[in-house]
Amino acid sequence: MTAQDRFAALSQEKLVTVGSGSASGRGFFKAVREIIQHREMLGLLVRRDLKSRYKDSTLGFVWSLIRPLTQLLIYYVVIGKFLSAERGIPDFAIFVFTGLTAFGLISEMIGGGTASIVGNSGLIKKIYLPREVFPLASAGSALFNFAIQMGILLLATLALNAFPLGPGLIYLIPAILVLVVYGMAFGLLLAAVNVYLRDVQYLVEVLLMLLMWASPIVYSWGMVKDILGDGTALAIYTNNPITLAVLGFQRALWTAGDGVAEYPPDLMLRLGIAFVVGAVLLAVFHRVFAKLQGNFAQAL
Repeated sequence: MTAQDRFAALSQEKLVTVGSGSASGRGFFKAVREIIQHREMLGLLVRRDLKSRYKDSTLGFVWSLIRPLTQLLIYYVVIGKFLSAERGIPDFAIFVFTGLTAFGLISEMIGGGTASIVGNSGLIKKIYLPREVFPLASAGSALFNFAIQMGILLLATLALNAFPLGPGLIYLIPAILVLVVYGMAFGLLLAAVNVYLRDVQYLVEVLLMLLMWASPIVYSWGMVKDILGDGTALAIYTNNPITLAVLGFQRALWTAGDGVAEYPPDLMLRLGIAFVVGAVLLAVFHRVFAKLQGNFAQAL
């Protein structure tokens, strides 16, 4: 095809206003169709993110195993042994790593998504792609790392003769869905806001650190209940979607807590409600993203 033929073909293409949005939900579903059409590019971006993380290292992806294992060892020794947290929590290492695995997924999705648009400014200024593919690529790499951590966790439970095979395993499905829907929702919103307010990226890091310690990862939900009582403060703490997801992971994978640990009533129902709220937020935050994306190239 000659240059004139290419110009003629381009002249027949319809102009698309980026970020125009629509009054109905058609804008959301149109974005989904565009992402499906560009799924190969999305896959390339996910692989690029994973390769670039360890591209100059000798061990490569082995570091994705070393990091969670080191984190598990630190929490087990410092919190469990030195601070004697394991005395009140059986199989403390499994308990901690279960919460860390859950929190690590949403933390990486939100943190990576926040920086995704700014980090891909070169591509955004040169070619047109659905802007959503960049936060989604960060989410894809986060899910890959999550799968590795889940593998390590399951191997640890097998080594300690505590492999989860009971009916509580069903809680894992809604817990993962809650983490994914909230991670994608806030990843989209913060990715767009970070283009115009670059301090958001650093604020998110601080907030994620606070959220980790505000979740029942190194302490149990029952300990929080003993301190807060059965009041409004406990309800606010419990209905935090991250708290619910961590509790869902513990209910599914921490078999030592069966019959011993205390969980909030109607945990499955709470997870279902949290997922519905997260789905609504995803649609709303995508609309905000669509409104803001029209000036991404200029702002970058």
